This record gives sequence, C-alpha cells and structure tokens, in this order.
Amino acid sequence: MLLSVIIPCFNEEKVIELTYAELAKQMAQHSIDAELIFIDDGSRDKTPAILKSLGEKDSNVKYICFSRNFGKESAMLAGLKYAAGDCAVIMDADLQHPPEVIPLMLEKYKEGYDQVIAKRNRAGDAAHKSFFARSYYKLVNSLVDVKMEDGVGDFRLLSRKAINALTDLNEYNRFSKGLFSWIGFKTTKIEYENQSRAAGETKWSFKNLLQYGIDGIISFNNKPLRFCFVFGFIAIIVGLLYLIIMLVNIIINGIDAPGYFTTIFIIALFGGVQLISIGVIGEYIGRIYYEVKRRPHFLVEETNATPFE
Repeated sequence: MLLSVIIPCFNEEKVIELTYAELAKQMAQHSIDAELIFIDDGSRDKTPAILKSLGEKDSNVKYICFSRNFGKESAMLAGLKYAAGDCAVIMDADLQHPPEVIPLMLEKYKEGYDQVIAKRNRAGDAAHKSFFARSYYKLVNSLVDVKMEDGVGDFRLLSRKAINALTDLNEYNRFSKGLFSWIGFKTTKIEYENQSRAAGETKWSFKNLLQYGIDGIISFNNKPLRFCFVFGFIAIIVGLLYLIIMLVNIIINGIDAPGYFTTIFIIALFGGVQLISIGVIGEYIGRIYYEVKRRPHFLVEETNATPFE
C-alpha cells in the first residue's frame, strides 16, 4: 500500500526541513511506504530551493512549484491530482499537524474508513480566539447545507475513492472544509492535542480569516440571498407602519415640521439594508464570474512529479 502525504507550503523555509525529517522518521519507524508531495504555493523565500534539494536526496520526495501564489485550496487540489497513493493525508507544513497521528489514521483506514479526520482540541488557544471560532461554526452550521465542526480542518486521511470524488469537483471557488463534508463516505475521527508552530510565522492574517469565513458561508448555500429578501420585506413593513403612524398623527395633530432625526434614521436604515443586499448579491455574481471563465486552479512552473491518471 502506498500513502501520499500532501503538504502545501508558503514561505516555510524555517520549518520545511524539520517537517521532512519528522515525516521520514514516522515512515521509517512504522514501515510505511509513502511519497511526500510538497506543493510550493509561490513562496518568496528559499522554500522552492529547499524542496528541490530534498527531492534530489530522496526519491520519495515530490515537489510541485506553482508559477505564483494561488492559495492553499489550489495547493491541496494539486496534491490530490498528483497523489499516486492508495490513500492520502493532507497536512500543514508547520508541524501543527503532528506526523505521529498518521499511523493512527492508517489503522482506521485499514478498518474500512474513507475519511479519517484528525480533530484538534483548543488547549492553549486564547479565550477570544476560541470564542470567535465556536461562534463562527454555530453561524455557519445554521446557514449551510453541510455540517462543519470546530477543530476539524484539512488534516485528514482520504481513501482513493474520496480523492477521486474531490478531484471530480471542478468548481473554481473551492472551500475544502465544505467539500470534505459534502462528499460523505464512511468517516471517523481521531483527536489530538493542539500544537504550536515549530518555526516561522502564521500566514493567516485577519483579512485572510475574514475572507475564508465569508467563503464558508456563501460557498454552500443561497440562504444569504433569501435573507436579503427577508430584510427587504421587513423594511417595507417597517416603512408602511411608519407611514401609517405619521398619517394618523397628521390627521389628529396636523402637519408638524420637525422630523429631521426621523428622516435621517429612515434613510440610513433603508440605505444600509440596500447596500448589504447589493453586497451579498455581488458576492454571488463574483463567484459566477470566476466560474464561467473556466481558468485552471493553478499553473505549475516546475515539478518532479507526474499527475495521477
């Protein structure tokens, strides 16, 4: 049995050799036949050079260097398309996904599971970070058509059946957390302790996390569009009630000139509802715009691997 380990990388020069050493150690200790597929997502440091050096020293190391930064979603897709294994593990390059969990995943895979998910606890995370994460997943699960769970990410083992299912999904706007849940198949979980980065700095800024959160909400449902309709309907009702109240007041008390604050409030309320609605609609139109272009998810500049057929 061949295992493919898929490791997306972006500016990971400080940790990539350590990650390789830890993976090689686990493969040797547990006699696992594996290929290590490193995907360089347009790094601007020495990551590509290090990967090429590792590929020259170890024939089990495959590298795929993108022509520019296409994002982690594209990197994971590339790894899945190039993976030749009977199953594949996706993990981060910073060792926050511990390699020692991989043998446990393989045990579950041999029991017949198509997805073996590694779920981390949040021990050591800041209280505000844990709060926002829990709140986000509650919001997402109330909106989307698939189930997503806090602590469950990209770190997982996929059978060949699951790999083929994911690579058959050709949408340009990919949200893998949702896609993993959408394809289904027989699934189990393994819990592991929260890990800190072995070296280097996180590449996820607040802006990246916000965009990722929006993708999660919009990618798998049209409920935000329905909310726009609901908001508009509520705004019409509020407006009609306000007009009725003002009409009754005029009939009883006559025309009252003051009303500047009320006018500004109503304009701001309806203007805000309209702008939010236009923004939500724009997000969906933008995704349609990218989908119809049918551009490739990534472009490879250099590699020592071949796509799996």
